Amino acid sequence: MLTRRGLLAGAGVLAGAGALGVIGRAERARAAGVSVPLPVPALMDARLSGGVLSLVAAAGRHRFAPDLPAVATYGYSAPCLGPVLRLRRGDAVKVSVENRLDVPTTAHWHGLLVPAQVDGGPHHPIAPGATWRPRLEVDQAEATCWYHAHPHGDTGRQVYMGLAGMMIIEDGTGAELGLPQSYGVDDLPLILQDRLFTEAGELNFTHFARERILGTRGDKLVVNGAISPTARVPAALVRLRLLNAANARNFHLGFDDGRAFQVIASDGGYLPAPVPMQALTVAPGERFEVVVDFSDGRDAVLATTGDPPDDMPRTPGMGSLTSRDPSGAAKSGPGALVTLRVDPSLAAPRSRLPAGLVPIAAPDAGRAVERRTITLDMWPGMGGAVGAAGGEVGMGRLMTAPGTGPAMGMNGRRYDMRRIDFTPKLGGAEIWEVRPFLMPHPFHVHGAFFRVLSIGGAPPPDHLAAEKDTVLLGQPAELLLRFNQPATEAHPFMVHCHILDHEDGGLMGQYSTN
Repeated sequence: MLTRRGLLAGAGVLAGAGALGVIGRAERARAAGVSVPLPVPALMDARLSGGVLSLVAAAGRHRFAPDLPAVATYGYSAPCLGPVLRLRRGDAVKVSVENRLDVPTTAHWHGLLVPAQVDGGPHHPIAPGATWRPRLEVDQAEATCWYHAHPHGDTGRQVYMGLAGMMIIEDGTGAELGLPQSYGVDDLPLILQDRLFTEAGELNFTHFARERILGTRGDKLVVNGAISPTARVPAALVRLRLLNAANARNFHLGFDDGRAFQVIASDGGYLPAPVPMQALTVAPGERFEVVVDFSDGRDAVLATTGDPPDDMPRTPGMGSLTSRDPSGAAKSGPGALVTLRVDPSLAAPRSRLPAGLVPIAAPDAGRAVERRTITLDMWPGMGGAVGAAGGEVGMGRLMTAPGTGPAMGMNGRRYDMRRIDFTPKLGGAEIWEVRPFLMPHPFHVHGAFFRVLSIGGAPPPDHLAAEKDTVLLGQPAELLLRFNQPATEAHPFMVHCHILDHEDGGLMGQYSTN
């Protein structure tokens, strides 16, 4: 259980490891009581805008805290991050994404089940000065999804700079169940990230080999673009939509007073029933919806523990990658994310959570027409060979060599935009046995949801019982996928690790349907 004493100790570790100059002064100011209101992204409702959504990807300047200088960032129609997009089942939405950056970008609809031709992956680059105009037909259950840049080789940097936002899909189920749904009051979007800053206060996207191994991690915890914000909540049930939009860090979440919360939904929609938990791990790319009871009037701090040893590479030669590493690559210590302060003046009538949510049939593995094995590999690079098949590991110069790192890939092959790796049957189902290597990987599939059949040979926990598109795998797992969206060789779907440095480094494949 996270405790206030533990959080204070964790905050001390973070402050001690932080960058110098303005960042250190800002931490001391916040410790003295500076309160940063939680930024709530603007809500862009497709139906209220006539079925048209317009986004502009552009550079800007953003303050991560009032006492920090504005720094260079990217955003979608905002200096950093983007609006929350609300779409409803049955909508046919015309979207325009204008690129005002000086580099190509994309906009990928993560979790939205649409044909690959409008998925927004690396095969859909938007050149500087150009505008992409996909048409999105929404036909899926109510869920929390998101959108983010996905250009091959530059995804990590562009997301780190701010090109990400949340999407909410509705079909009326939440209203029928009486779930909290007053946006920004008892229904809060929480976009969780971490960032590293230079001594001058600018964002520091370093790219040494250690970042290619661990993924880029920061020592400052950020929620909706703010460091250590405070949200006002009613004395009632509050719904938190949790999105891990970090480049690499897993968030191991809990409340400082140990209170339980109810997990009600995952990537693809609602669970059959609320799952009570006190600790929840959310991997990069994953989403969970939780309901927290604040009817007792007590404030609480949502916090994360540090990444445990199992989150770090399990191989010799990694001893120098610690929280003291000045690059910040491995800074994944504990800390507070957001303070939730009860405000009795806020009205929110919902005080009960239904015992049942949305019935879900047990996964039918007998539907699978094919079984595949997918390995998430790291193999010969500078300093040694590593891979799912085993072998000697020698990192050598990888610890300090900028711009280098082990080659990464899937099933022994590095990602190639010209190669189709899988060709599942449209309308069919398959079982994929996914084997991670070296460290836990958040495994993500575009264009399809899956059910987790097993992890490490055991059934999945209850909160992973719904449809998923991303799952953290530290052990081999069996996933049952169904393929209902078309993809061609010219416009395939991606399969990749959602540690963005791994994705950019080649730990990605692609599939078309037949």
